[in-house]
Amino acid sequence: MKKLYFNEKWCLGCRLCEYNCAFANSGSKSMVKALKGKDIHPNIHVEGDNNHSYPLNCRQCNDPICVKSCISGALHLEDGIIKIDKTKCVNCMTCMMVCPYGAIVLGDKGTISKCELCTNNQNKVPACAAGCPNKAIVFEER
Repeated sequence: MKKLYFNEKWCLGCRLCEYNCAFANSGSKSMVKALKGKDIHPNIHVEGDNNHSYPLNCRQCNDPICVKSCISGALHLEDGIIKIDKTKCVNCMTCMMVCPYGAIVLGDKGTISKCELCTNNQNKVPACAAGCPNKAIVFEER
């Protein structure tokens, strides 16, 4: 199964991955209408400083503790991807506390949010990887 992989040596810290992610998950056809003048809620976050930065998002763990700890069953594995059923999420935030990568965040609708590899958008390549100008994020099978 393909996953996202990162090379922090190539990350420019430009945050284009965050904007591409937020746009891809906005449901809008226009990036300007989706993001201009609004708080963005990407499922990937760039961490670090001017000398060293790296993208942080869900690693789609093989044995995910977030799924095991979800008391409502909102998180589940589907074809190797950890997905969220937002109708089941009760905002207990247990998954946020147990994620070893800090990749689960509170979304704009009050429920949890995390990377689902743009599967809701039916892209062949997740938007963060497709929009990374330096190829610090790649979507491949290793």
